[in-house]
This record gives sequence, C-alpha cells and structure tokens, in this order.
Amino acid sequence: LPLLLKATLLHLASGSYHPFHNGFYYNHIMNDNSDEQDKVDYFSGSRLVVEASRDPVYSYNGANVTLPCRYRYEPDQGPKRKIRIKWSKLRDDYTKEQDVMVAIGKTLVAFGDFKGRAHILQAGEASWHEASLVISDVRLKDDGKFRCEVIDGLEDESDVVDLRLQGIVFPYQPPRGQYRLNFHEAERVCQDQGAILANFHQLFQAWSEGLDWCNAGWLADGTVQYPIRLPRKPCGGVHLAPGIRSYGPRHRHLHRFDAFCFSSALKGEVFYLDRPAGMTLEEAKQSCQDAGAEIARVGQLYSAWKFAGLDRCSAGWLADGSVRYPIVTPRANCGPAEPGVRSFGFPRKGRFGVFCYRER
Repeated sequence: LPLLLKATLLHLASGSYHPFHNGFYYNHIMNDNSDEQDKVDYFSGSRLVVEASRDPVYSYNGANVTLPCRYRYEPDQGPKRKIRIKWSKLRDDYTKEQDVMVAIGKTLVAFGDFKGRAHILQAGEASWHEASLVISDVRLKDDGKFRCEVIDGLEDESDVVDLRLQGIVFPYQPPRGQYRLNFHEAERVCQDQGAILANFHQLFQAWSEGLDWCNAGWLADGTVQYPIRLPRKPCGGVHLAPGIRSYGPRHRHLHRFDAFCFSSALKGEVFYLDRPAGMTLEEAKQSCQDAGAEIARVGQLYSAWKFAGLDRCSAGWLADGSVRYPIVTPRANCGPAEPGVRSFGFPRKGRFGVFCYRER
C-alpha cells in the first residue's frame, strides 16, 4: 500500500479518530491531557424534531397572537443542554428579512420593532418543549412568514408559520391624479392613510372576494399589478381570463403608478359628524378634535366599512382631503348596486360632513 494510505489506516485504527454519528458530534474539551471520554461528547442518537402550525394563523392590527411551534427529541433521552430558539421573519421567497428574537433558557433578546413585543410561550406538554412565539400589539407589517428555528449544538431544525392579518385592500390615487407615485411615494401615501403597501397574497385574497380594478398599482415587493374580475378591452383585453394582471418588477424611482394599500381591523371607532350647512375641510378637522377624536384616514374608513359594518349614505371629509362614504347595503340614491366605499374625489370647494376616528 502507498505510504499515505498506510498512515491513514494506522490513524483510524489507533482510536484517535472519532467517527461522526448521523453527521453530528459535539466537541466539548479538546485537551490531550484529558481522558478520552472528556474530549468528545458524541451525539446521543436521538433526533431533534420541530413542529409548527401547518395552517395560517390569523390576527388583526393591535391584537396579541401566538405562532405555534414546539420541539422534542425522538427518542426522548432525558434533560438536554440549553438549546437556542431563534425566530426570524421571512420574505415571500423564504429568505430572511429580519431577526425577531433569540432565546437561550430564560434569557431573551428581541430585535428591531419586536423589542418589547415578542416572547416565548412558557407552557408545554410533557413530551414536547415549547418554542411558540407570542407577539403583542400586532402591527400591519407583521403580516408574513416566520421561521421557528431550534438549535442544539450542531443540530439545527426549523419550520415556518404563516401569520396573516385580517384586513382589506384598497386602491389609492393621490389628489394630483392617476399614475403619479413611484414606489417610495406609494409606501408613504399608504402609511399616511393608516395602511401599508399590500403584498401579493393580500391582493389575491381581495380579488377572490370581488375586487376589480383596472388601474395598476405598486405592491410591497416592488411589483406592479392589478386585479380583474370582469375582463374588458381597456384592462388587458377581453380574451384573458379573470385574475391578477402583472407588469412585474418596476424601477422603484423612475416608474409611476397608483398604490394598493392594506389596512386591518381598528382599535377604535369611526363615526360621522355633520352640520346643517356642512363644513369645510378645516372646520371638519376642528369638529373631530372638539369631539375628542381626529379626522379619519382612508384606511380607517375602509376598515370600519368592512369590519364594523359602517354604512352611511352621507359624504364626509377624510384626512387626505378626499370626500367619501361607505355603503354596506346598496339602495336608491346611494351609488352603484354593489357595496363599497364611494368617492367624490378631492373637491377644492364644498361643504360636507366628516368621518372622525377615536381610539378606544
């Protein structure tokens, strides 16, 4: 045999080589003066199993939510060393978007917007160890995929939980007209209306519930799309099937479109105020303040229409200077035959009522 091969065989036979078991081993103390037992702690042979919720978890803005995740060893061989639990928020393509929190024993560190809002659920079954993530005061941008990762030495297992906020998607154009927003401006106008840019699954859900809109708008991933229920010539043609039309990714600074915004259920209430002679926009804002509230934003009006059943056949000012009214039960002299939020646009003059928003 060649000299190198002989040396390798002698090395293996000498017992100084420690074989991998299932691809894992734990190296605790590498000290030639220590006993062989102390040098390497072999993987015990039990398998780490992580299990998360297979179904999406639904919540809404301002609520508390638990994302189920647990782990165990098969077979269970008694107490283990302290493991590390790591939660991350993912993009739609499952790449990491941001760290949420890391926990080792009772020590927990949360990151970014999750500071003070994230912790690990303490309960658990006898055969399972708890790794569920509790998020308090859920925010609109929490919607999405979360990875639950359990790390024990060199062994690392994970699963994904999908958090979906119950909400509503609405198209938005600024006062100066159609197709005036680049991506960053679209993000800002949605935030100004108590909302965020919608993602694709939110737009798809809205389409499945009946949203039909022929103007293209930005989504949160930088793509431009629009939902069509009734195919027609100005909206991609009559020969295309109903669905979500896509322009694909667009240049976030140079290209300009409308926006699709997403708003969730409200912590407070939207209510209507009026005077016999109506109000100007400035008078409307003051009337809301006098009532211990603020003038409502567009996203708040849509949310109150969808989740609180707000139905009002009287037009009112909103914070962006638009005049709108919500109809749950269509009737004569209240617009089209379908439920929806009607718009009078952005009148420069006129006297109307006002929709106000008050936190509970």
